[in-house]
Amino acid sequence: MSWVVENSLAWYHKLFINILKCGPIPRHIAFIMDGNRRYASKQNVNKAVGHTRGFDKLAETLLWCREMGVREVTVYAFSIENFKRSEEEVETLMQLAKEKYAKILEEKDKLHENGVCIRVIGNLNLIPKDLRKSIAQAVLMTKNNNKSFLNVAFAYTSRDEITNSMQTIATSDLDAEEIDSDLISSCMYSSESERPDILIRSSGEVRFSDFLLWQIWNTNVIFTDVLWPDFSVWHFFACIFQYQRCYKNMQLVGESLEKEPKGGKTMAGLEERRLKQLEIYAS
Repeated sequence: MSWVVENSLAWYHKLFINILKCGPIPRHIAFIMDGNRRYASKQNVNKAVGHTRGFDKLAETLLWCREMGVREVTVYAFSIENFKRSEEEVETLMQLAKEKYAKILEEKDKLHENGVCIRVIGNLNLIPKDLRKSIAQAVLMTKNNNKSFLNVAFAYTSRDEITNSMQTIATSDLDAEEIDSDLISSCMYSSESERPDILIRSSGEVRFSDFLLWQIWNTNVIFTDVLWPDFSVWHFFACIFQYQRCYKNMQLVGESLEKEPKGGKTMAGLEERRLKQLEIYAS
């Protein structure tokens, strides 16, 4: 399936979207796409089919987000902890990722037409060289698009992200009192993103699995029992409605924290170094 699917929503879906748009719409939604393996077991198919159905659901969900006016989406595609799975399953996931990033390169015109910017957050040094090259090419190819942003967390955990941020700061000549939360945030893999307004986890698991722990300090967290490939547009609408119900309280918390003084320090040249690293990977 394509990363950018055609609009397949019925008129009554679009009507419901217009009703929801009368309330506040999240700028950024994060998804923990859990349940692909259990879906495969439930359907009596192999795990590869479950993971493929999970990607198809992602493409469909991205359409719903665009229609709703959600500008940024972050998805937990592959945790560093997933490397501990069986060699066969890890290889299957890497092969699926290679196919999907190759598809991005094939769909260059469609991605540019829709203004989709692909960003990958994670420790790319941990993944195979050929996949790393495809990822770097996809990121560089779409880096100037700015209508919508898809952040793919691949070879990612929050512990690794925070550790990398600390290591980056340690290479600077800043004094201890110059290091604050803004500086740490600016050194994260996800530094180009706003914090998520909603974090949705499917499959009934009630845990964060080391995903965006630094970023979700004022995020509406929603756990749903449905397995990810079974996640429907109605489940999506329910999540948006729950966000709208909690919106005022979230705004109050956010405003109180934003009153705290900010140091405003950033790491000079960090983004340029990241782009140069991607260019090396892509060559």
